[in-house]
Amino acid sequence: MFYNLLTTIIKQTQETFLKINGNTILITGGATGIGFALAEVFLKEGNEVVICGRRKNRLQEAKEKLPAVHIRRCDIADPAERTALLKWTVDNFKNLNVLVNNAGIQRQIDFTNGVDEYQGEEKEIVINLLAPVHLSALFIPHLLRRQDAAIVNISSGLGFVPLAIMPVYCATKAALHSFSCSLRHQLRNTTVKVFEIIPPTVDTELDQGARAKRGQADRGIKPEEVAEATILGLHKDDYELAIGRADFLRMKSRNDPEGIFRTLNPS
Repeated sequence: MFYNLLTTIIKQTQETFLKINGNTILITGGATGIGFALAEVFLKEGNEVVICGRRKNRLQEAKEKLPAVHIRRCDIADPAERTALLKWTVDNFKNLNVLVNNAGIQRQIDFTNGVDEYQGEEKEIVINLLAPVHLSALFIPHLLRRQDAAIVNISSGLGFVPLAIMPVYCATKAALHSFSCSLRHQLRNTTVKVFEIIPPTVDTELDQGARAKRGQADRGIKPEEVAEATILGLHKDDYELAIGRADFLRMKSRNDPEGIFRTLNPS
């Protein structure tokens, strides 16, 4: 009797976890970097994967590497294109149950140079924060109709301890962390789970060559490492998954915020 009861408990517990196969997943910014690595690993696990991005050539390259992936050109900086993405996705992939807010950009901005340094950089806020918030609002009514659904937000360890040379990027990731916490609470009694994946520095095009220009030798971990950790985290319902050094930053931000800030931003 005890064995049967234990088996039942284990089965019920397992059923609460997000399944890692049989999903239909939309990944923004999925043609390169972390997004592409996620698409690859999700496909290997037996999921249907849709990726979107603003550069058609990069989407075609991703399609050549991953023939099973579905592609859609979309500039998520444009609210109208975000709304069109919802309609197209739901019309063509009615079983969609996972939204991955991955697209992002990163800029170095020196505010001592005044407004000219910042002029035109509003897209960093739009793509990193406003787009995930709007996309979540757009897709949640559809996701609520699925028995097993999730929103996965890709934030950053720099959302916990900012690197001052990238003030807007760090601020948007801090805001995305806060949004993820609130959204998770609002959806706690629904079928939609909210995950936040918190990578450290990752070897991608995100910095647009800035690391090389400032002589940074450490390019960070490979995007494949983030993707593999993400799969494990989703399967374990690790709702706030900090990977590698990002976990150290998250911890230090809570018990020694001034010290870790000085470490990242020496005088």
